[in-house]
Amino acid sequence: MTDHDAVQKQYQDFKSRNLSLNMERGQPADANFDLSLPILSAVDASNYTTDNGVDIRNYPGGILGLREARELFCEQLNVGPDEIMLGNNASLEMMSRFLTWALLRGVNGSSQGWVNESPKLIVTVPGYDRHFLLARELGFELVAVKMTGNGPDMNEVEKLVASDAAIKGIYFVPTYSNPTGDTISQAYAERLINVKAAAGDFTIFADDAYSVHHLQANPTPAPNLLQIAKDAGVANRVILFGSTSKVTFASGGVGLAGMSTDNIAYWSKAMSTGSIGPNKAEQWRHVLFLRNYPGGLTGLMQEHAKILKPKFDKVQEVLNRELGNHNLATWTDPKGGYFVSLDTVQPIASRVVELAKDAGLALTPTGATFPNGTDPENRNIRLAPTRPPVEEVELAMEIVACCIKLATAEAAST
Repeated sequence: MTDHDAVQKQYQDFKSRNLSLNMERGQPADANFDLSLPILSAVDASNYTTDNGVDIRNYPGGILGLREARELFCEQLNVGPDEIMLGNNASLEMMSRFLTWALLRGVNGSSQGWVNESPKLIVTVPGYDRHFLLARELGFELVAVKMTGNGPDMNEVEKLVASDAAIKGIYFVPTYSNPTGDTISQAYAERLINVKAAAGDFTIFADDAYSVHHLQANPTPAPNLLQIAKDAGVANRVILFGSTSKVTFASGGVGLAGMSTDNIAYWSKAMSTGSIGPNKAEQWRHVLFLRNYPGGLTGLMQEHAKILKPKFDKVQEVLNRELGNHNLATWTDPKGGYFVSLDTVQPIASRVVELAKDAGLALTPTGATFPNGTDPENRNIRLAPTRPPVEEVELAMEIVACCIKLATAEAAST
């Protein structure tokens, strides 16, 4: 039996099992959600008044969110309690509001709304499909630059930003990027903060969704973008976002936006036009839950890592065993976040995803990690091992490896 025959037989064996596996979206597992079950009973009829005397049943409390919650979650974005405002549930909702306001009225320091300037945003590829969808549907033209092991390709960013005043900002994940898991380096962070921009109101929208989602003990601290900006005298250039979506419950939590105090004044006034304030009951539940959790936020994230790391380890184990040293694919080995990015050597990603689907495994659609929905090289596949149990991750990765081998052989025979 030839190697090709063996791969064909393995693939047919997978198909005959009528599997139903899914590694398409980066969702937490039920075991991750179970860590936060006590949050459901953290607030009751005896403790609905905060330390600062705010009755969470009523309107007062402010657009910035509860002071106690700001003091807690500023740690997540590595900012001070006076440099954070809170919103509802996911960071995507907050980013949508900020980008919409920027289009209509501009950011702090703008002379007019960006919609009047045919605005463009730089995005990194491979990248996050919901960033692309949001920005594109709002009317931004997206300019793609490669995400490297040190962050956005700064040679390209510097060239683009300096030459085009329509480029109003960059929109990317700075820590454990989706999907590569790369984190911007200190040197690249400093270059980005200090970039010479043709647009005077060039803004860095940094979706720091995975800032506390470490897979390794004693992680290397990521660059503090806001502090770098303050040191450089351009504090208003950086806006950070985050949430508790993968910290507690994905369906209900707290959104975060970190920025300079000057920006806090600007954006709190802007956001107060459309809201009296965010969900204080949810914020107070989070405060009480995390206060009582052993080790607080850090302790909770360490428990998350105990659940997630074996799954990421299994991805590396299977890929190395099945594809290592065969010149069929390369992949990332992230130290945190929720994804692994794989690139096939041959332009066969769409065929791999198709074969996997026929074998009972759903993968992220090819092209989702690029702003136009099309991977120009047809090579990138985003792997999301967080939701399935470890044994399903192992089986799924064996299917992925088999499909890569089969698709590569098919390409060689045409």
